Amino acid sequence: MSDDLAPPLAASQHEPGPRPLPLFLELIRDFARRDPVTARAALDGLRRYQSAARGPLRVTRPEIVRVGAASLRDCGGSGRPVILVPSLINPPDILDLDPDCSLAEALLPEGRILLLDWGRASQRSSLDVADHVEQLLLPLIAELGEPVTLVGYCLGGTMALAAAAIDPQIRAVATLAAPWHFSAYPAASRRALADYWQSARPAAEALGTMPIELLQAAFWSLDPDGIVTKFARFAALDLHCAKALRFVTLEDWANSGEALPLPAAQELIGRLFGENLTGGGKWLGRGIPECPTLHFTASEDRIVPASSTAPGARIDCPAGHVGMVVGQHAPNHLHGPLRAWLAAR
Repeated sequence: MSDDLAPPLAASQHEPGPRPLPLFLELIRDFARRDPVTARAALDGLRRYQSAARGPLRVTRPEIVRVGAASLRDCGGSGRPVILVPSLINPPDILDLDPDCSLAEALLPEGRILLLDWGRASQRSSLDVADHVEQLLLPLIAELGEPVTLVGYCLGGTMALAAAAIDPQIRAVATLAAPWHFSAYPAASRRALADYWQSARPAAEALGTMPIELLQAAFWSLDPDGIVTKFARFAALDLHCAKALRFVTLEDWANSGEALPLPAAQELIGRLFGENLTGGGKWLGRGIPECPTLHFTASEDRIVPASSTAPGARIDCPAGHVGMVVGQHAPNHLHGPLRAWLAAR
């Protein structure tokens, strides 16, 4: 699969398509001024995506522990627990998408693999990002009552590092495309995100959450051209080939996420991006944990630049932000090295 250069475009499970559609069309109109051929291909890709057949839904893993809205789901394996920590943005399924690319299943030889599900946004509407660490993640670990290793993806990796700086029960942390030094983002990207937040904030405050539509648009602002070009690439695929089927699965995955609680959106955009609290060692009053860490970065990642990663041992994957986890080369570039690191722990 070609690695994605931007977060997947939101799509309704019943009426697949971009949300919000006007912004997507505006991206295409702007792109068409520079490259009308690719813009037309992107529109064709959108139509093909809307008409593509969908496969059966993945069966939900059984829940073993719950704290408030959040739970740990058992993916199998035995031995020391390894908790997969997803981002707050989009559902946890990306770490257990299907048997052909499931990170959870790939790690089964190295322990009991547990997938964290943050749960319904309506049940955690008062929580900022730090609260998700202190009131959900750490209590879930305490419920297990034994040392754990965390593997965190994107913002989940940021949160895993913060948790490990607090809880000695966390014996090691691996991060996958996780930002830490937010000041390392290009200045233009940070300005675009700040400007978008100012325009979207009134609607988010009126709703009490930042819906998936507003979240997607916020991250489109980091790489607007990537949205257009990935649909143009999709237009050239046979709808029945493996790459096309994976593309459709990923786009549908993106739309099924919960809204981001308003306090979490305010902290993420206003304080983590705006003030670089983590990179400055000021988030939750702590800096980098003392336990062993390993950071996987993606060389083609436009969402989390490799330069924003926390200090420590690092492995670079020749992939994009999503492709590093579910792409065709993930078994070699991510699964194998991560298994070896877990085995050494």
